[in-house]
Amino acid sequence: MTESIAWPAPAKLNLMLRIVGRRLDGYHELQTVFQFLDRRDELHFQPRSDGRILLSTPLPGVPWETDLTVRAANLLKQYKKPAQGVTISIDKHLPMGGGLGGGSSDAATTLVALNQIWETGLDHATLAELGFTLGADVPIFIHGRAAWAEGIGETLTDLDLPQPWYLVLAPDCHVSTAEIFSAPDLTRNSPRIKIRDFLEGDRRNDCLSVVRRRYNKVAAALDWLDQFAPAQMTGTGACVFAAFSDASTAQAVHNRLPADLVGFVARGINLSPLLTQIT
Repeated sequence: MTESIAWPAPAKLNLMLRIVGRRLDGYHELQTVFQFLDRRDELHFQPRSDGRILLSTPLPGVPWETDLTVRAANLLKQYKKPAQGVTISIDKHLPMGGGLGGGSSDAATTLVALNQIWETGLDHATLAELGFTLGADVPIFIHGRAAWAEGIGETLTDLDLPQPWYLVLAPDCHVSTAEIFSAPDLTRNSPRIKIRDFLEGDRRNDCLSVVRRRYNKVAAALDWLDQFAPAQMTGTGACVFAAFSDASTAQAVHNRLPADLVGFVARGINLSPLLTQIT
């Protein structure tokens, strides 16, 4: 592998999200379904001989040393102690804090790419364990396949899902995941369902009603999109989405977006481009 390769970090959607309990350590027990999108960030890695880890494209308001990609690189370096360092650059296309997993995906791509570039030789299971310490969504991006997830998101069962076209809207607000998961009116005891129930149409997101009550812009985006197809929210938001059978229909709805809404059309995919790049 060479540093000139653009390493993909795709977005994800939560097609369903149920909160079925709460653990003694405060983490919530979930059932959710992950599917990737063909929209992504792209990362480049320039090996360094001085052992340092640098980020050449820091995000506004995020100190470079706290960026998830830098933390991921430092984590791998502490675990395997390679002599090399790296300069990381990110071509950012995914919105921050929208529930699309951009930061987690960037971290996962960093672990997978540097595992190859530094020749640290870790298998995917070990990389996923490391990634989990950075965030609960990191393992699904290392796993690289659409999946049913349980536990706190780390127990994965592969799914072969339809791959529709989605119109994704990004309301102009940042939803705090911590705020939503600590909200007193959040449902924390949803009955568990089977994969079959999801496949037959159970797409509930227990966070949606809480976010809708607190964030008017998310509510407005859901209401607008729901005119054209059943509107859903990914994770704790703020991004919302609807599925369409073909790109032209999704694009036609996108073309009707009011001036105060932004969005994009993307294909749902069951196999991450990161996984296909390394196999």
